[in-house]
Amino acid sequence: MQPKSPSKAQHCYPLQQPLRLLMALAVGTAVIAVIWFASQGSLQTMWADLEHWQTPLPRWTAATEMVYNLWFWTVLLWLGVIAITKVSPQPQVWSRWLVVGILLVLTLRYLAWRIFSTLNLAAPLTGLLSMGLFGLEGLTLISALIQLTLLLRVRERTPEADLRSQSVLAGTYTPSVDILIPTYDEAPWILKRTLIGCQALDYPHKQIYVLDDTRRPQIQALAAELGCEYLTRADNHHAKAGNLNAAIPRTQGELVVVFDADFIPTRNFLSRTVGFFQDPQVALVQTPQTFYNPDPIAYNLGLDEILTPEEEVFYRQIQPFRDAADSVVCSGTSFVARRSALLEVGCFVTESLSEDYFTGIRLSAQGYRLVYLNEKLSAGLAPENMAAYAQQRIRWARGTLQAFFIQANPLTIPGLNPLQRLAHLEGLLHWFTSISRVGFLLVPVVYAALGVILIQATAVDILHYFVPYYSVQLVTFSWLNHRSRSALLSDLYGLVLCVPLALTVFQVLLNPFAQGFQVTPKGETRDRFTFNRVLAAPLLVLFGFNALSLWLNVGHYALQEMSAAAPLTSSLKGLGLGVFWSLYNLLMLSIALLILLDAPRPSAYEWFRLRRTVCLQAQGQTFWGFTTLLSEVGVEISLTQAAGSSLTEDQWVQITLMEAGLMLPGRVIDHSWPGDFAQVQLTFEPLSLDRQRELIALLFCRPGQWKSRCTPGELHSLGLLLGVLIKPRILFQRWLGSVRTITVAQH
Repeated sequence: MQPKSPSKAQHCYPLQQPLRLLMALAVGTAVIAVIWFASQGSLQTMWADLEHWQTPLPRWTAATEMVYNLWFWTVLLWLGVIAITKVSPQPQVWSRWLVVGILLVLTLRYLAWRIFSTLNLAAPLTGLLSMGLFGLEGLTLISALIQLTLLLRVRERTPEADLRSQSVLAGTYTPSVDILIPTYDEAPWILKRTLIGCQALDYPHKQIYVLDDTRRPQIQALAAELGCEYLTRADNHHAKAGNLNAAIPRTQGELVVVFDADFIPTRNFLSRTVGFFQDPQVALVQTPQTFYNPDPIAYNLGLDEILTPEEEVFYRQIQPFRDAADSVVCSGTSFVARRSALLEVGCFVTESLSEDYFTGIRLSAQGYRLVYLNEKLSAGLAPENMAAYAQQRIRWARGTLQAFFIQANPLTIPGLNPLQRLAHLEGLLHWFTSISRVGFLLVPVVYAALGVILIQATAVDILHYFVPYYSVQLVTFSWLNHRSRSALLSDLYGLVLCVPLALTVFQVLLNPFAQGFQVTPKGETRDRFTFNRVLAAPLLVLFGFNALSLWLNVGHYALQEMSAAAPLTSSLKGLGLGVFWSLYNLLMLSIALLILLDAPRPSAYEWFRLRRTVCLQAQGQTFWGFTTLLSEVGVEISLTQAAGSSLTEDQWVQITLMEAGLMLPGRVIDHSWPGDFAQVQLTFEPLSLDRQRELIALLFCRPGQWKSRCTPGELHSLGLLLGVLIKPRILFQRWLGSVRTITVAQH
């Protein structure tokens, strides 16, 4: 049984019917105008006038005739920005304003050049296609300009958290806290470690509630075993939002904490966040989402220890400037809210799939403050295959875009200031850029099939306008997002799901509430490579189009070379850009298709590279070593003495993690000598509840254990992606760790 979606009668439609009417009028009037102009013979005249208007460039955008070597100024500007980022490795106020200011000027300059000089308006067809391409590019540029404007000011809350947490640690400010954990169909073992992690929180006045929307007896028994409160309801109306709203009247804490069923907090989560509520205007404190397993894109490429999750950009770059603009996004998990403020706005919004986002908007509209603390105080389970990953992103897109059809629309709801609305507009535009991404994949096809040149530009023009803008953007992109993503990898992540996301945008605009809430599946395993044909189908079609366009463009050039006396026709001008565009698209599409080949995940448990001193006792013998891999179900140990070779498979042992003083019963499942040390792999025998608590606390709850990694730079990213193409994981990395495989069989 899936959660029910809200009925249409329960939704507010302030913009739905007007939006549909405007779309119909726009299309209808455009068709009528084209027919009328064509019948009057005025269409060619109109496009000729537009082409004439394109000819002159405003003087302030034109290249100065005094400078002959444009490369000099491009390289000088590029080196200057690099120097600033080296002097200030982390963006400071002065360096941020300087770099963002330079990039803003270059972006506006590039935009003016595209408008006034590059549109090909020589004929109706070329004009429409050229303006269409500029419209798609303009969508991304507008989103980028808004983001750059907001990036001029960010807010860092760690010093404030240090100050405010003192009263919490001293015990002078400890309001009661209810921890709500909504669950639908998550596996009990996933929920169990979340509950144990919440119980390990260093905070006196807390109560933990399991909100079970599937009314499972085993979950009720689990809650009783762990000493947590168990709440359920008669139906699944309004999905997660309804589940939370049903629990609010049945709990009493001054503050409400929400964790998804797979998110485990570190011990200091409450001591770092609760102190902010000493300010009566603070209604909600959001912390980042981070994950203890790699996302499927990095995992399928075999780069899971190199690439950072997609969410890193949002939590390390977007949320800090949203905090400065008082427009923090509530992300559905790992947040603390003031109960009285939630009650004032009617609790969690039920009209949309993104109940968290719009609840935050309602709180802001009532004059409350939302705070973002950029500290990784919890970790969850990322989707484990591309189907689940796509399902999650499509739900996010659908839920966010429902803003246009509910009362909590951030662009129209009373109570928000212009800066807050601008920040929310940037978030809404983000999903529309998937349409642009699909359009960019089709541009080479237009070049090849129709012989239409969509961008009129010489090499000198590109050198003068595009190269400075793009090169500075490459340098500053990862710098501004604190090295969480390179521009090349960002483009790849955006390309993989661009088609389903673009279709979702149109579907939401036409029928915003057609689909209900779907829970992202977690805790799955697979023992072989599987190819996601559904997601791959549109990318394969686009790959074919781009491959065909590449050969057509090359053929055009070959024919031109064979006829050296023939002049270069207008249909051939710009084909070099088409060839380059095709090659780039083919490269990215090839990697995207490899991403859709889900690699094996033989174990549902995550194995951590955690080094701890180990004492291993077996049949009166004692062995010493250190852990190389550790999980909830087993351990891999490197022994520091040759005598370890006497261990045999299926032998019972006692494992003591010395630093934690944790003793665990286990059994040898493999023994090898791969290097300087003997390596032993063991599976744990059934653990008592106390031992499970200690082990989960060691693996997931240590304060400061979730670190922010830096992603590779642009050249390194390009090298990694080319390496993936040359040595795809399915051919060269078909290894399955023996300890992972055997523990699945045993547990």
